[in-house]
Amino acid sequence: MKGMKKGILGALLTGMLVFLLAACGGSGESKAKDSENANDGDGNTKAESNESSDDALQVVTSFTIIADVANEIGGEDVDIHNLVPTGTDPHEYEPLPEDIKKATDADVLFYNGLNLEGGKDGWFMRMVDSVGQDEDNVYSLTEQVDPMYIGGDDEHEEEINPHSFIDPANGIKLAEDMRDALMEVDPDHANAYEERAQEYLDKLNEINDEYEEKLAEVPEDERYLVTSERAFQYLADHFDLEEGYIWEIDTEENGSPEQITSLVEYLKDNEVPILFVESNVDKRPMETVSEESGVDIYEKSIYSDEIGEAGEEVDTYVKYLNYNIDVLYEGLTGE
Repeated sequence: MKGMKKGILGALLTGMLVFLLAACGGSGESKAKDSENANDGDGNTKAESNESSDDALQVVTSFTIIADVANEIGGEDVDIHNLVPTGTDPHEYEPLPEDIKKATDADVLFYNGLNLEGGKDGWFMRMVDSVGQDEDNVYSLTEQVDPMYIGGDDEHEEEINPHSFIDPANGIKLAEDMRDALMEVDPDHANAYEERAQEYLDKLNEINDEYEEKLAEVPEDERYLVTSERAFQYLADHFDLEEGYIWEIDTEENGSPEQITSLVEYLKDNEVPILFVESNVDKRPMETVSEESGVDIYEKSIYSDEIGEAGEEVDTYVKYLNYNIDVLYEGLTGE
C-alpha cells in the first residue's frame, strides 16, 4: 500500500514538474518573440535579443530618419541602435552610457553631416573619438549634397544648413550613400542590400515626382513657404518656392520681437496666403505672427527634424515625405 501511494505520489510530482517546465519554457519563448518584434519608438530595432541576429551587422545611427532608412535597406541583416530619439534636438545631444557601449561595438556608424550633429567638434564626433572607433567605419550620408548656407549677417556667422533631407531629392542621395556603405562594410550581404535599396529608391523617386507635379500646380502668387525656422531652404530652392521664416538659425533668441516684426512686414508686403508651423517647435511665436499679420496658420503641422514615434502617423521617412507634400499642397492651394 505504501509502495502504491509512493508510486502515485511520485507520478503526480513528476507530472507537475513537467507542466511547470513547459509553462516556463513557453513564457520564455513568448517573451523572446515579443522582444524580437518590439520597436521602442527611438528608431531602434529589437533584433538584438534574437538568436538569429548574432551575425547581424551592428549599426549605430545619429537620429531617427537615418535609423529608419537603415532599417529599410539593412532589413534582417542589421541590428540598429539609434542615438537621438524623437523629441530631442539632434544638434545638441549628450550620449547615454548605452549609446557609448553601442558605439564602441558598432561595425558601422551613420550620421547626417552638414553640421546637423555639430560638425567636426560636435557631440557625434566627440563620441566617435572617445570610444576609439576606426574612422573607416563612420559614414556621412550627405556627401552628394551641395551644401546651402544660412546666417552671414551682423549677428551670426554663416553656417551650413543641415536640413537637406527635407527635400526628397536629397533623401534619394542619402539612401544611395547608405546602400553603398553597407555593401562596402558587409560584402557578404551586398546583393540583399542592393535589392532592398532599389525597392526603397523606387518609392523615393515616386515621391519626388509627386512633389514636382503637385508643387508645379501652386499659382505663382501663392508660392510662399513660411515656417518658424529656416529649415526648408533645400526644398524651397529645388521646387522654386519663396522662403519666409521667423528665425534663420536656431538660438536662444528664437521668436524675438525683432524677428516677429520683420516677418509680419514681409507677409504684408508679399500678401502671403498661409503660414506653416513645425511639429517640433514652440508654436507661440508663429501664433503671434498670425495675430499681428492676419494670416492664418495651416491647421496641420509640418515635419522638419524628425519622424514620429512608432505607431504615430508619421513614423517612417516615407510617411514623413508623403505627409509633408500633402500639407504643403493643401495649404498652398486650399484644396
